[in-house]
Amino acid sequence: MAEEGQNEIQGGGEGMGRRAETGQSTSLLGHVVRFIVSALVLMLVGYIVPGFSRLTFGNALIAAIAIAAVGYLIEMVAGRNISPYGHGIVGFIVSAVVIYAVQFFVPGLSVSMLGALLAAVVIGIIDMFVPTMIR
Repeated sequence: MAEEGQNEIQGGGEGMGRRAETGQSTSLLGHVVRFIVSALVLMLVGYIVPGFSRLTFGNALIAAIAIAAVGYLIEMVAGRNISPYGHGIVGFIVSAVVIYAVQFFVPGLSVSMLGALLAAVVIGIIDMFVPTMIR
């Protein structure tokens, strides 16, 4: 009887291990989807925000990756409340600064200060409906 209970516990452990492996691939797929959605949002922003250049999908994807990387670095150094994903005026300003700074790393991206501020507003509004934050 004790052996049956032991076998059930071991069997349950194997199933949980499979779920964890599946969760990792889903997480990778989730990151890819979020980068693609972020790139599409940046392309849309290029069409509706003055002072923000229109991007090809490739350049928008590079910009999305660069924005996520710079945001991650800021979050590591200063904490989550001051990151571009933080809520409030500080997060908004940091988002605009990150968008403005990324233009120096991404070919084909040109952003004015006003364009960066407007892009941060538009991206914030879109992010309320289609979250694109990389977690």
